[in-house]
Amino acid sequence: MRFLRPRTHPTVRGIAARRAHRTRCLMMPTHDTPTPGRRAPAEVVLLSAGPGALDLLTLRAVRELEAADVLLVDELVDPAIAGFAPGARLIRVGKRGGCRSTPQAFICRLMRRYALRGLRVARVKGGDALLFGRAGEEIAFLRAAGIEVRIVNGVSAGFAAAASLGVSLTHRDHCHGITFVTAHTHDHGEPDWAALAATGTTLAIYMGMRRAGALGAALRRHLPAATPVAIVQSASRPDELRWLTTLAGLEDVADVLDPGAPGVIFVGEAVGEASGRLPRPAVAARADADLRGEALAFA
Repeated sequence: MRFLRPRTHPTVRGIAARRAHRTRCLMMPTHDTPTPGRRAPAEVVLLSAGPGALDLLTLRAVRELEAADVLLVDELVDPAIAGFAPGARLIRVGKRGGCRSTPQAFICRLMRRYALRGLRVARVKGGDALLFGRAGEEIAFLRAAGIEVRIVNGVSAGFAAAASLGVSLTHRDHCHGITFVTAHTHDHGEPDWAALAATGTTLAIYMGMRRAGALGAALRRHLPAATPVAIVQSASRPDELRWLTTLAGLEDVADVLDPGAPGVIFVGEAVGEASGRLPRPAVAARADADLRGEALAFA
């Protein structure tokens, strides 16, 4: 004799499934409720991934990646970095100039959510986390939420670019320091180029590839047009590009280089030490030839 299991009507099965789903959702921790039995206090690591090459990661960064549960990774970070965190969930929170970006407020909420669940959160940033990476906003947000913040430093794109050029940015024969600056202010205005030019330091300009022409024109009002300029895109990566020009040539550099690729623009006599070692864009070379008389006038 066989006993047949009574069949359940599809509507009843659907209702039961919805009830089970609601029950599971109610049991899940909310974004601001610590999970019982997990590690405390809540903590986020701001982790510097360096300029791109994975072998420029610090040993401390690798240890933090190995221990992480969640990685919130910037756009410019090599996706292969996930290989150092095989057990972690990777969430890309990209930001890149001229492209659609993840809102900063959303990134902050994600960090808070996972940290308060007791998970080890690594906020992975390109270059050094403390240099033009909105670290100040994230630190303030997390501390206001009662979350501890630790910082793992790394190699900034500016220093990796200088190493690629083979120059000292603080060569004492040419300058007495270096100034790191972005090509635009927080409100999308222009930096005080007159004040920056008057510092007598090497200028390391980030996020300036799309404004290269306007930047060159602005600085020419305060510095000789023959002032050396070096551009490094995608520093330390296989597709790295390096160029040496002048402020006059910088106005045409947008026609030669990819304005969408990450890059650093150096302005100052110190980067002239790379002369003869790097290729020059053809348009910049022509501009340099036209500047010989003007350079003598400034001298």
